[in-house]
Parts: sequence; structure tokens; C-alpha cells
Amino acid sequence: MFSNRLFNIVVPIVSVLLGLIVGAIIMLFFGYNPIEGYLALWNGAFGNMYFFGETIRQTIPLILTGLAVAFAFRTGLFNIGAEGQVFVGWVSAVWVGISFDLPAIIHLPLAILVAAFAGALWGFIPGFLKATRGVHEVIVTIMLNYTALYSSNYLIRNVLSEGGDRTEPIAETASLRTAWLSETFGYSQVHWGFVVAILMAVLMWFLLEKTTYGYELRAVGFNEHAANYAGISVKKSIIVSMMISGAFAGIAGAMEGLGTFRYIYTHASFTNLGFDGIAVALLGANTALGSSLAALLFGSLKVGSLRMPPLSGVPSELVEIVIAVIIFFVASSYLIRWVTLRLKKGEK
Repeated sequence: MFSNRLFNIVVPIVSVLLGLIVGAIIMLFFGYNPIEGYLALWNGAFGNMYFFGETIRQTIPLILTGLAVAFAFRTGLFNIGAEGQVFVGWVSAVWVGISFDLPAIIHLPLAILVAAFAGALWGFIPGFLKATRGVHEVIVTIMLNYTALYSSNYLIRNVLSEGGDRTEPIAETASLRTAWLSETFGYSQVHWGFVVAILMAVLMWFLLEKTTYGYELRAVGFNEHAANYAGISVKKSIIVSMMISGAFAGIAGAMEGLGTFRYIYTHASFTNLGFDGIAVALLGANTALGSSLAALLFGSLKVGSLRMPPLSGVPSELVEIVIAVIIFFVASSYLIRWVTLRLKKGEK
């Protein structure tokens, strides 16, 4: 147990350090100053209250999509459809935000709950097909990403607006942004979604680690046959796991619709929030705390990279290379460990 925990702590830290070192080497190779580049990155993410607020804002949906992917992984499933679940959650939250005239104490929670339900419903489809027909969830979730993208675009143009490419803004009673919070963080787009993200991380930790039902979900992930022998309903667990995972991603979409933008627009391609969630979960060792910290790292890298070209001349695309290298080292470490364990079992 201790070795597993130690491994899950050391691997991400070493991978991040190696990623930054490789990034510095690349900067030197192309004639840039890595110290200036990383200082610009730091200042762009935490240099003042505005940049700090933008970093928090960027981190919020990454925490939630990371939790979505991590929850599925912990229960033996691969949710590659968090991207689509973000879309359906986003469009559902905005629909509630512009369609109802309710007090804020009802309007805002209702919009978030509807987004969570939409994401859960989108997660139900691959969960049901896997549980009842044995269809692999990776295939179904990837296809549902495209279904969600084009369906949401259709709804925006034909239902939520009069042929336009974006909806009208949501009502103030459904907004996560407040003048006080924005002013405190240098008039950035930060919003109260960071409280929602923290609560969801605590909820995932409590559900998986402190409840009997969470233990059953994890047991199915470890060994379906043993879980079934112990009297656990494997089919029900698979469906519920995918629904909870989808709900997390749906709430991530709500954070974009109710907080960052306060409307939804048609997308020509994916937002990459769901796919970034895979990297966040991987770096965070599929834990609630680890995924939250990984999301903060990725959020700061993405926001800070915008200041690298004007302050140091380093192209912002370098950060994508650093992130890719970090993911590579994390994945390689887990792959090496998996192969080692398999060889040890073979020797026995």
C-alpha cells in the first residue's frame, strides 16, 4: 500500500520536472533564454491578481473533467467521452439560464443540476451498452463526442437562438460571476465555480474512499468476476459509474456556460476540455486531490503561456510540448511498472 502511494506521488513530480527540463533544452536549442521563458510563464499565471484569477478560471473545468475521467478509471472504465458530456452539460445549463425566471437561490443550483443530469444521461448510454451488450465504452464515448458537438450546434442555431451562432446571455440569477469577485481578482473572468469544483473533488473522494457503495464500484473495477461472486451487481455498477463520471463532466460544461462565458456558441471543433481531463487524471494518479493539483498545473501553464511571446519571445506552443512530455513520462512510468509486475507474476 505504501509503495503504491509513494509511486503515485513520485512519478508525477519527477515527470513534471523532466518536462520542464526538456522544455528548457528546447528553448536553448532554438536560441531562447529558458530562465526568461519560465519567468514569463510564472508571471503570466501568477504575476498579479488578474492573471491569478484567469488561472483559477482555467483550472475549474479541468478539475471537473479530470474528476470525470479519474472516477471512470478508478472503477475500471475508460471515459473518453468527457468532451461530449461537457457539451451537453454546457448547453443544458445555458438553456435553464435563459429560459426560466427564478430566484438566484433556485435558478443557479437548478442549472447546475440539469447540466449534471445531462452529462449523466450522456454517460448512461455507453454504460448501458457495455453492461448489457458488451460494447466497449471507448468506441461509444468517442462517437458520442461528435454527436454532442453537432447536436449542441443544432440546438444553438435552431432552438436557443434565432439562427445565430450564439445564445443570448443567461440571467444574472443563474450566473456564477459576481462583480465583487471579479474586482477582487483584477477584473478577471474568475467565478464561484472554483467552490463547486472543490466540493465535487471532496464528493468524489468521500464516495470512493469512505462509502460502502464506493468500495463496490472500485471492486468491480479491480475484478468484475470476483465482485459478481461477492454479490455485487456488476451491470448496475458499470452504468452508475459512467453516469457519475458523466455528471462531473456535465458540471464542467455548466461552469463554462454559467461562469466563464455565460452563454454558449457554436463550436467548429472540440474544446479539448474533456481530452485535457484525461491528461489531468493521468498526472493526478486518478485521485481527487491529485487531479485537482494537476488541473492547477495545466491551468497555470495554459494561461501563463500567453505571456511568454511578448515578455520573452518564446512561442506559447512550447508549453504544449512541455505538457506532452509530462504526459509521456507519466505514461511511460506506469507502463514500465505494469510490465514489471506482469513479469514478476510470470516468474512465480
